[in-house]
Amino acid sequence: MAADCTRPRILGVGSPMMDLLARVPEAFLQEVPGAKGGMEWVEPAQMDAIIARLPEPPHRAPGGSAANTVCALGRLGMPVALLGKMGRDAEADAYKEAFALLGGSSACFKYTDERPTGRCLSLITPDGERTMRTDLGAAMLIGTGDVTAVDFEGCRHVHIEGYGLYNPEFVMHVLKTAKACGCTASLDLGSFEVVRGVRDLLPGLLRDYVDIVFANEDEARAFCEEADPERALALLSECCAVATVKLGAQGAWIQAGNERVRVAGVPVATVVDTTGAGDCWAAGLLFGHITGRTLEESGKLASLIGAETVSCLGASPDNEGWRRIRDAASENP
Repeated sequence: MAADCTRPRILGVGSPMMDLLARVPEAFLQEVPGAKGGMEWVEPAQMDAIIARLPEPPHRAPGGSAANTVCALGRLGMPVALLGKMGRDAEADAYKEAFALLGGSSACFKYTDERPTGRCLSLITPDGERTMRTDLGAAMLIGTGDVTAVDFEGCRHVHIEGYGLYNPEFVMHVLKTAKACGCTASLDLGSFEVVRGVRDLLPGLLRDYVDIVFANEDEARAFCEEADPERALALLSECCAVATVKLGAQGAWIQAGNERVRVAGVPVATVVDTTGAGDCWAAGLLFGHITGRTLEESGKLASLIGAETVSCLGASPDNEGWRRIRDAASENP
């Protein structure tokens, strides 16, 4: 499905990262600092040390949370762009080439000579769970001076990854500029570590600038400090027009105003890799929302994309998976 460049773009804002995907035994995580299933920052030397201990060389693929979402939207035929900073290196060239193949615009990429393009190591255990350790590289150097109203020209919606909240001044600048340019905005909370770190900032930021918020169970629990996902959904929906709480294989809760739906997960024969599943799920929900589908229709498409993603290695379904997804999307145009 080719992108229709005559339509307003969907702009992702986040860190363009080269994903390093590695299958590891459960015991390997005992040698890696931090919790299983989360994301933590590491220094370049720490990253190199973990990679050196891997059972086999990792698979490389362009990634990043917001990038995964807009790339999936591009595969669904929406014109997309990504705002993030990369180094001037071979990794950046490979990243741009892959993004262009999806019809993505490179107009909003920023560059620096100070650091190389960032890397995200995804350690995939036999249960399909991924544990991420990230070296932001060039992406960490992006600042408010890199973003102007020009980046939002021809844009209808901005999707921001929660990891950016480690730099709240930057995220606030992006949201304020997007709003001034007439864009709607969505925020994926990213990880429970992120939510814990900005817990006091989040409610006001969501109420004032965010239209759609994405959370998984852990992030929702960190936000509301309660275990009940429905309670978390209610609190999130008080802040945003649309709120979602993803439940993994069990589906998701979605709420818009007084309307609340529970969408079932799509059964998967074998979970291969959960990397990017939540990001691609968000793409399905956004695609449905932007094209005027109901909450239930949007949620079902999101669940299908999530299921197809976990059935493959990497942060995207394979070509056959995308064919099934596009067929499903065409059934409810």
